[in-house]
Amino acid sequence: MKKLYKSKKNKVFAGVVGGVGEYFDVDPVILRLTWLLVVVFTGFVPGVVVYIISIFVVPNKLSRRIN
Repeated sequence: MKKLYKSKKNKVFAGVVGGVGEYFDVDPVILRLTWLLVVVFTGFVPGVVVYIISIFVVPNKLSRRIN
């Protein structure tokens, strides 16, 4: 089962959009441009608030250690 995690490789601020791109197998650049348009056309505040909330809701991917 696939799970949504913040991306460690494809990260600009917190890795949320990169993680969404990896989850849906979509280029994160396209998602970032789409997110930018959403933020601009919704009056900036709702998009930024949703992103900040998603920083705390979307978990980091834990790397497993092999002992």
